[in-house]
Amino acid sequence: MPSTSPTYSRGKTITLWILQILVGVLFIAAGGMKLAGVPMMVEIFDHIGFGQWFRYVTGIVELAGGILLLMPRTALFGAAMMIATMACAVCTHLLLIGGSPVPAAILLILSAVILWLRRQQVSVLVARATAS
Repeated sequence: MPSTSPTYSRGKTITLWILQILVGVLFIAAGGMKLAGVPMMVEIFDHIGFGQWFRYVTGIVELAGGILLLMPRTALFGAAMMIATMACAVCTHLLLIGGSPVPAAILLILSAVILWLRRQQVSVLVARATAS
């Protein structure tokens, strides 16, 4: 049976932690801005056209994803959640509101890197699920 916690080299572990903290804090800040009703966020979500409830949902998702990224056991789920969220954000910029999709695309890529670096954790979870 595979180990329950994948082992990483020291350098990979440090890189992963720095990346997770950076991206997690960015998502917590972005989610907080949405929940706090920063005028720029209110305006952006007015342009999206789904109503301000969508700003709150997005803020909660980003806040939750950021928190999940800060905990080793849940970082995998936070990264996956943020990949989906940022893919939607890129599409929203390209198809609905205009503006630069670059910040969302960068966060999508960084979240994908975290998921890639935690791919051993995915293998462990899949092995556990298939063994049950």
